[in-house]
Amino acid sequence: MSSAWKTLKPYFLITPQTLVFMLFLVFPIVMIGVVSFWQFNGYAMVPAFTLDNYRGILTSDVTLKTYLNTFKFVVLVWFFTLIIGYPVAYFLSFHVKELRWQVILFLVCTIPFWTSNIIRMISWVPLLGKEGLVNQILITIGVINQPLEFLLYSDFAVVLGMVHLYIIFMIAPIFNSLMRIDRTLITASEDLGASGFETFKEVVLPLSAPGVAIGSIFIVTLVMGEFVTVRLMGGGQAASVGKLIQTQIGSLQYPLAAANAIILLVVTLLLVVSMLRIIDIRKEL
Repeated sequence: MSSAWKTLKPYFLITPQTLVFMLFLVFPIVMIGVVSFWQFNGYAMVPAFTLDNYRGILTSDVTLKTYLNTFKFVVLVWFFTLIIGYPVAYFLSFHVKELRWQVILFLVCTIPFWTSNIIRMISWVPLLGKEGLVNQILITIGVINQPLEFLLYSDFAVVLGMVHLYIIFMIAPIFNSLMRIDRTLITASEDLGASGFETFKEVVLPLSAPGVAIGSIFIVTLVMGEFVTVRLMGGGQAASVGKLIQTQIGSLQYPLAAANAIILLVVTLLLVVSMLRIIDIRKEL
C-alpha cells in the first residue's frame, strides 16, 4: 500500500493544476478551433465543417496587409523597448551600487503601470494632439509652422503607446539576468586587459541574452494580440489583427474571428519557438 501511494502521490499532486490548465486554457483554445470551422450565414453561426474562413483569410489582400502591419508593430515595439530597456536595466545593475537604491529605482520604473492602460493612453492625447503640448512647443520655438498631424492617430502613435505600455516587460527580465551575473567574471575580464566594450561584448551580453529572450517573448505575445492601443492611439487609421478580431466579434462573425485567432496563435507560437531555439532560457526559469 505504501509503495503504491508513493507511486501515485505525484499524480494526485498535479491533478488540480492539470484540471485548471485543461479547463481554462486548453478547452477554450480547442473550442475556438472548433468554431473556426463553422459557417456564418449572415446573422448566426451554423455548426458545420468548412474551410471557407481560413480560405478567405489567406486569399484576402486586406487581411494579409493587416497581418503585415501587425508584424511591423511587433518589430518596431520590440526594437525600441530593447534599445531603451537594456540601458536602463544595465544602469540599475552595474552603476547603482546599493541594493536599496536598485529596488527604489526599479519601482520608479513601474510607477506608470500602477494606473489603467486606458488612462495611460488617454494621457498622450493632450501631449500629441494638433493643439497638444508638443506641437505648441515646436511652433513656439520656430521648429515647425503648423502642427504635426502624425504625432497622434497614426502608426507612430500606436508604436509609442505600446512602447510606453510594455517596456517594463523588457526591463524586468534583463535586469534579473544582469543582476545574476557573477561580478568576478567582469573583474577577471578587466584583469586580462579587456576593454569595457570587450567585456560587455564577451561577458555581459551573452550572459544577459536569456533575459533579452524572455523580454522579447513578452513583447511579441503582447503586441501580436493588442487592440486597445491600436483603437485609442490609431484613431481608426491603424490596423492590427487584434483590432480585426475585435471588429469581427462586434459584427457577430465568430467563426471568422476564431479562424483569425487560431492563425494568430500559431504565428505567435512559431515566433516564440524560434526564439527559444536560438537562446536557451532554462537558466533563467
